[in-house]
Amino acid sequence: MRNIFFILSILLSCSLTAQQSLKIAVISDTHYLSSKIAKPSAALQSFEIATGRNTAELHEVLTQVLSKLKIYQPDILLIPGDLTNNGERDSHLDFVEKLIPLKENGTRIFVVPGNHDVNVPNAKAFVGDTSIPTKSISAQEFEEIYASYGYADASKRDPSSLSYLVEINDSTWLLGIDSNRYKENTTTTITSGRIHPNTTKWALEVLREAKSKDILVLGMMHHGLVEHMPYQAALLPNYLIDDWERNANILADNGLKIMFTGHFHSNDITLLTTPKGNTVYDIETGSLAGYPFPYRLMTLQNNKLTIETEFVKSIATNPNLLEDYCLKAEKSIYRVAQSKMKTLNLPIPDEMKGAVIDLIVKMQLLHMKGDEKMDKEMLQMIEQLKEFLDAPDADFSTFELDFAPDDNFLKIEL
Repeated sequence: MRNIFFILSILLSCSLTAQQSLKIAVISDTHYLSSKIAKPSAALQSFEIATGRNTAELHEVLTQVLSKLKIYQPDILLIPGDLTNNGERDSHLDFVEKLIPLKENGTRIFVVPGNHDVNVPNAKAFVGDTSIPTKSISAQEFEEIYASYGYADASKRDPSSLSYLVEINDSTWLLGIDSNRYKENTTTTITSGRIHPNTTKWALEVLREAKSKDILVLGMMHHGLVEHMPYQAALLPNYLIDDWERNANILADNGLKIMFTGHFHSNDITLLTTPKGNTVYDIETGSLAGYPFPYRLMTLQNNKLTIETEFVKSIATNPNLLEDYCLKAEKSIYRVAQSKMKTLNLPIPDEMKGAVIDLIVKMQLLHMKGDEKMDKEMLQMIEQLKEFLDAPDADFSTFELDFAPDDNFLKIEL
């Protein structure tokens, strides 16, 4: 009899453990552009040259990823914003259609808006010789279109934004935070983000309730919560929420341990530990609209989050997809870096400017894929920079190209 009770207790324990397991997938920044408003034309060709995005190829990438997720069968799929190219109503409607097969397969899908999704004044269609205005959507329409993707299931809603709370199971909640400034849009979208003070107050009430009930809260928003690279707040502030450090400290000290983000089109994980000793991880997922086409597969079990990252390397119509888009990204980063260098007008010889630009390009390409490691050529560039600055004693050994922890494959103890 004692053996029977022992066996039953083992089986019950296994059953409870299985119930606690949660399979999570994340895709981000799909920038979906509907075929209804992107037809073969001079306008579309100009758009694709300017952005480096082949619309048909990106449709194929998304289809491939969703098909693989259908096989993986995650319990939930999270999409932290920039669902559409530029907020086009047709793109939103068609994007939802793409998600239906996965939803019908049993995966619960949750979204929050990005800065390219709501109230976009310059939404365009590409169907003729030149692009023409097309209809965008309001915040209310976003909520209606994505009712089955977070808003209808919400147990709590923030009156000040498109933020919401969903109860995933008895021990896990999802806090979707709207960090966008679409109410301020005039002629184009606003890249920077912030958490509205009323939204912060609402979120803290949620976190305190969760803490009292021993509930784990997973956060999701478009903009970064924590710096992902050296001097990001100074050089690229638009990719973090305003006053990021104070906000991260407040959220972490009230129990938030994970925030899933996008926006910067890079695959990176970083963390912040508050003065009180609480830690929050910012798990940023890169864009499915460009290099290196990442998506994340995770398992949450017994307060351990195991993270794996997949990259789309090829599609049927382009077996060299990853290499092609790496070259496109390299050219785009080079143009931006070159423009910045001219704007700053630094007193640096032309040959040194070229070396600095090359270093920036290499660093950003590595950052986009994650788990950055400086190669011999980059170290040589830094040595050249030291010589030019006449700083032979300068110590670059403490310079961190990639903040801890690892970015693509790791296990986080919560």
